Amino acid sequence: MEGAEEMDIEGQSQALPISNNSKRFGIRNSIQTNFADDYVFQIVPKNDWTSMAVSLSTNAIKLYSLATAQYIGECNGHSSTINQISFSDPSSPHVLHSCSSDGTLRAWDTRSFQQVFSVNAGPSQEIFSFSFGGPNHNLLAAGCNSQILFWDCRTKCQVACLEESHTEDVTQVHFIPGYDDRLISASVDGLMCLFDTGGDINDDDQMVSVLNVGTSIGKVGFLGEKNQKLWCLTHIETLSVWDWKEERTEVSFEDARSLASKSWMADNQVDYFVDCHYSVEEDRFWVIGGTNGGSLGYFPVTYKETRAIGPPEAVLCGGHEGIIRSVLSGVPGQTMDNHGIFGWTGGEDGRLCCWLSDGSATSQSWISTLALKSDKTRRKGRHSPY
Repeated sequence: MEGAEEMDIEGQSQALPISNNSKRFGIRNSIQTNFADDYVFQIVPKNDWTSMAVSLSTNAIKLYSLATAQYIGECNGHSSTINQISFSDPSSPHVLHSCSSDGTLRAWDTRSFQQVFSVNAGPSQEIFSFSFGGPNHNLLAAGCNSQILFWDCRTKCQVACLEESHTEDVTQVHFIPGYDDRLISASVDGLMCLFDTGGDINDDDQMVSVLNVGTSIGKVGFLGEKNQKLWCLTHIETLSVWDWKEERTEVSFEDARSLASKSWMADNQVDYFVDCHYSVEEDRFWVIGGTNGGSLGYFPVTYKETRAIGPPEAVLCGGHEGIIRSVLSGVPGQTMDNHGIFGWTGGEDGRLCCWLSDGSATSQSWISTLALKSDKTRRKGRHSPY
């Protein structure tokens, strides 16, 4: 394991009471990604789930085996914060894409760890998000400051710029799965905009609708039959679900953090939300909340007849010492591969933690730490959310 000989190994175990329906997960191992004052931004899996890419605050991307945590290699080239990474193209499974506040969007061959192409948004531009889609899957869209830029994937030439739809940074762009010509954008200005990219792309003719969340938007994603619903997490930790076709709010949890905290019987306070997770097979939806001390809970959300945030159905604790920034996992109660691994988490303590179920059905959350820990003191403050 990379750098393991330079670290101390710590082990401890403890049990804490939680909800009777919560699934217990124990930590399998933990990787310290570096020895400097860095931390993990995002973890994404390769399409065949054999490896994972991890973006770091050092502006590097490291690759590890998903099953064994073996270090594979790294990609270097960005000169500022990496805001998103993704294995975006199933037809090119070895190609990883990344965008950065240095104004570039790059593609990397993860076999050689070399850059294979790059597009530049221009001077003083920061790229916060990107998505591949369009009528023939030939478009690359990116949120760049308050603009949305489009490139033709075949020629790498810019073909459009939407500059009137948003007034502040565009934090998210997503082509909607199953509707490749429809693009959703979200921004710090509190708006989510829906565009039809099937014709000539411009602000006037291609905007289909605008959904007003009312506060700065951090993350959005899709759920429900045919991806007709849209979930939205804001920078003030509110959660809402929308029907983007009908242009209406399904449910809005302005007090989502407080509802999740009240349902957590382990006397834990949810300090922030990391992400949301939707199971297509089960048609179930969870919001993932964390504590400043490094614990994590999967809280089921109902948004149809009954609208509620329930007690956590999975709890991860004992691996991290600070805020968790990224989660890669399956459905609570299930593993995502034949190694019994439930998932991976990455945090501001610079650790990658692998989680296994302990196989118990009792109403306890098992804390079992085998952490490879650097001697360096880490920052406690939370980084800007986008």
